[in-house]
Amino acid sequence: MKEKSGFSAEFKQFIARGNVMDMAVGVIIGGAFSAITTSLINDIIMPLLGVFTGSITFSTLSVSVGSAVITYGNFIQAILNFLVMAFVVFCLVKGMNSLHRKKEEPEAPPTPPEPSNEEKLLMEIRDLLKKKE
Repeated sequence: MKEKSGFSAEFKQFIARGNVMDMAVGVIIGGAFSAITTSLINDIIMPLLGVFTGSITFSTLSVSVGSAVITYGNFIQAILNFLVMAFVVFCLVKGMNSLHRKKEEPEAPPTPPEPSNEEKLLMEIRDLLKKKE
């Protein structure tokens, strides 16, 4: 019985970590984003491509080999989904990296203040003393 409570406690600690929760949120948002990407491909991009290919969607493209039907149109559509999703993720990561770089850039050091009249006079005296030696 003790192993079970140890396992349960370890599992609870694992779930409570921030990284796991962030990952769970990412998976949920990724699923929703996948639905948006699929709709973009199926409802906007594919009909536009269908104008040029003569068919409304690639899903109707297939070839028969014996009794097997190979629907390569679905594969083309899946590749397009992947490319659009990869491009959007790339843009998001690129944007986040540029934001982090801006935060990490150190500010320019402030310009040193102009020497006071007293300091200027002391520098002149120093220079004169150097010339006499």
